[in-house]
Amino acid sequence: MMASSSRGRVVLLTGAAGGIGRAMTDALLAAGHLVAAVDRDQAALEKLRAQFGAAADRLHPIVADLSSEAGCQSTVAAARARFGAIEAVINNAGIGMSSVRPDAEARAPGIEELTPEIWDRFMAIFVRAPIMLVRGALPDMKRGGFGRIVNNTTSYVTMLRVLPYGAAKAALESMSAVWAKELDGSGITVNVLVPGGPTDTALISDASGWPRDKMLRPEIMGPPAAWLVSDEATSFTGRRITAARWDTKLKPAEAAERSSRAIGWPELSSDAVWLTGNKP
Repeated sequence: MMASSSRGRVVLLTGAAGGIGRAMTDALLAAGHLVAAVDRDQAALEKLRAQFGAAADRLHPIVADLSSEAGCQSTVAAARARFGAIEAVINNAGIGMSSVRPDAEARAPGIEELTPEIWDRFMAIFVRAPIMLVRGALPDMKRGGFGRIVNNTTSYVTMLRVLPYGAAKAALESMSAVWAKELDGSGITVNVLVPGGPTDTALISDASGWPRDKMLRPEIMGPPAAWLVSDEATSFTGRRITAARWDTKLKPAEAAERSSRAIGWPELSSDAVWLTGNKP
């Protein structure tokens, strides 16, 4: 369990009932934050709330399907109605390749197999939902002069390995970099947090063939998530943290610096040719 020297913040966390979401919820509550826990699985949310006992008064479960516009809008409204202003959004909700076919991680689907319906669902959850949730919470953050946006994308290797998961996550990575620049100096930070590799959650089917004892543990996402939404992280923005490299023996600010790099891969910008004086 973690402790925080700053006051608790109101955090809207999506995919809260899954493996990584549960780990983040645990860390956020332990650090004194209030959590609007969003998931489409009502039973899993009820189980999540039950496991935290005395801390459950700081956990508000919200059942919603974030693949729909209405689901995103109702999520923001429910979080605001329970806790008031939303101060942080962690976009963690996801859909795994096993939803396409159980062995899709090991045998990636090709162009002809990926129907428009499959593409639409991945893009709705990984791209449109974060956009809508951030747009909905941003007025609260701007009024308060404080905001935290944390997006769970994926590794560069995965972006180039499997579709549509990789492409949707790459879009979220791009959005994160753009938002960080747009909001720089506003008191609102934007960062990316990724495990660093395959993680032992239900999103990865046993048919992938990957040994679960070799996978990363969801719990590694908790400490960096709790710190990123804290007051102490006020000057940390535009970075991607690899949770597998987060050293819990270090002070959080040092652990963050050592386990992070700039969002995206800005060194690739040298490949582009821009008009003189207009290079971004």
